[in-house]
Amino acid sequence: MAGFKIGRVTQDIRRELSAILRELKDPRISSMLSIVKVSVSNDMSYCKVYVSAIEGFEKSKESVEGLKSATGFVKRELSNRLHLRKCPELTFIADDSIEYGAQINQMLEDLNR
Repeated sequence: MAGFKIGRVTQDIRRELSAILRELKDPRISSMLSIVKVSVSNDMSYCKVYVSAIEGFEKSKESVEGLKSATGFVKRELSNRLHLRKCPELTFIADDSIEYGAQINQMLEDLNR
């Protein structure tokens, strides 16, 4: 039963973080930023958020710096929207999976030609 709750909370956090990221006004945060994965600890006190930008890995790193400075605001908004007893500590991690996927897609297109 605990696994079901953590899975549900993980999906709720991912959905709400996507909405909150669109509202942030920091110029360092990419407008094409997407959440790749959200991982919540078993006691729901820590949350790792993997983010990736279409512009590339360097833009993802820059966006993570902007997100780190806005962590307090994001945590407060997340707590207000989800009504959790204790909102988890958020850790943002840059990921290059979108760029990697685009490279694989390009290689497949080259093979088809």
